[in-house]
Amino acid sequence: MKELKVELQRDRLASYARLRGGWPIPMAGAIYWLVLAVQGYRLELGDWAFFAFVTSGMIFPIALLLAKIFKNPFMKDKTATGDVLMPTFISMLLFWTFIIAAAQEGPTLIPLILAIGMSLHWPVIGWSYGRTALFSAHAIVRAIAVLFIWLHFPEHRLTWLPLSVAVIYALTVSAILIDSKRIGEKLS
Repeated sequence: MKELKVELQRDRLASYARLRGGWPIPMAGAIYWLVLAVQGYRLELGDWAFFAFVTSGMIFPIALLLAKIFKNPFMKDKTATGDVLMPTFISMLLFWTFIIAAAQEGPTLIPLILAIGMSLHWPVIGWSYGRTALFSAHAIVRAIAVLFIWLHFPEHRLTWLPLSVAVIYALTVSAILIDSKRIGEKLS
């Protein structure tokens, strides 16, 4: 069992180093949330929410475009843990039920639920790369930051809240690039 765990960890870290932590995906998230922050200055809540819902489907195509431009073939990479991705994303996507309920019963909750709900997969993705702490830190810091803004600055729920998510994404991408390079050097 111990040898299996060691080999699995080696596979996870090798993928992390090879793909530089899959950074095009969080970079696409940063772009999405930055656009939402800008739109927060011009749209009312209902229109902002509609825009956020419709454009959320653009995150993955933007990630694919970034991956192509920067030659990061995260979709073609095969690992022993690849099978965890589908249930991880299914679990994360279940948060949309809360969004629908919030749209009807408490629309001001939408930015908060969207910001936290779209990060629910981060700890498992981190595990799949052998970097649970780093990826979990992203989700935890993000949840704390958006809740703080949502509670203490309600007038900035459509601006500072998404901007904070974009900044946290950008910082996370930097951390992933630094960490994955270090891991790659260690493995070689």
